[in-house]
Amino acid sequence: MTRHPHFSETLDDGRLLCTLCPRACKLAEGQRGLCFVRQRQGQTIDLTTNGRSSGFVIDPIEKKPLNHFLPGTPVLSFGTAGCNLSCKFCQNWDMSKSREMDILQSPATPDAIAQAANDHGCRSVAFTYNDPIIFYEYAVNTAIACHQVGIKTVAVTAGYISDQARPGFFEHMDAANIDLKGFSERFYHDLCAGSLQPVLDTLEYLVHETRVWVEITTLLIPGENDSTAEIEAMTSWITNKLGTSVPLHFSAFHPDHRLTQLPPTSHHSLKQARQIALSNGIEHVYLGNVHDIKNSATYCPQCDKLLIARTGYSLSEWHIEGQGVCEYCGSGISGVFEGQPGDWGNRYQRIKV
Repeated sequence: MTRHPHFSETLDDGRLLCTLCPRACKLAEGQRGLCFVRQRQGQTIDLTTNGRSSGFVIDPIEKKPLNHFLPGTPVLSFGTAGCNLSCKFCQNWDMSKSREMDILQSPATPDAIAQAANDHGCRSVAFTYNDPIIFYEYAVNTAIACHQVGIKTVAVTAGYISDQARPGFFEHMDAANIDLKGFSERFYHDLCAGSLQPVLDTLEYLVHETRVWVEITTLLIPGENDSTAEIEAMTSWITNKLGTSVPLHFSAFHPDHRLTQLPPTSHHSLKQARQIALSNGIEHVYLGNVHDIKNSATYCPQCDKLLIARTGYSLSEWHIEGQGVCEYCGSGISGVFEGQPGDWGNRYQRIKV
């Protein structure tokens, strides 16, 4: 098994500084970080959930959401427990904020996960549900095992990782959906107990210094991160810093966790955000968590013809040739395409590994 950095430094007072993420927890013997799954044991900080999962599901790659990475194919998805952010709107809070280790009912080795993905015809494995950055060693070991049998890997993450840990983690990922939760330090501080800048650093690193396919998701929360000014600033930053070809997903908020007093995101607000993003030059902008066939479809940024039609997560039309060429005008379409799409559709299948 691969040897990993310890991501820790010894402080003058004898505590260990965790250097995996920007939170920089300082731990005495036996203490856990805010993520709850990284614990000091002697002179190291160990992952307490290594080899233990909250369960395994095969579902569509579009659900991650990734619309330009092997469309239509099945992905084996799993997570663990814990998180290094404390989002008041978390929709997986039962796992991400779990303090009960016994909910992790599916022990599985990296090799077993890779073999299961291969046996079930999955084209990729996704580290998701909670943030894979905090189960770095388990995710990386699994990614290595997957690559050995031709299975690609996907990180669904908030991108809240330190400069030190970022290269070693993402060198083993083929695709990433980065959760850009808002575009203000106030939002990250007040609603996530985190900071915006490390996420922006992760996005720039991925787009400019790696070959990882990247898509971005922003959950629009009424009155918190959905103002036209904030959407304007965010989408301008994306086009200026990342370019126009990184797909952007705006998802609808549903009251959950500690924000149950807020209303759900209106369809109007989602469509308005999409229009702002398109006006700022982003080529592919999608709406999620709503039934909107028109705005979940992929269009050619040059001739504006429909290229991929989606009903839910099922592909109903396909007009992309080869590894990403518009059938109508011959323009290149950004993404990872391999000839014909998959036909997994909307299926959701729990499996044991």
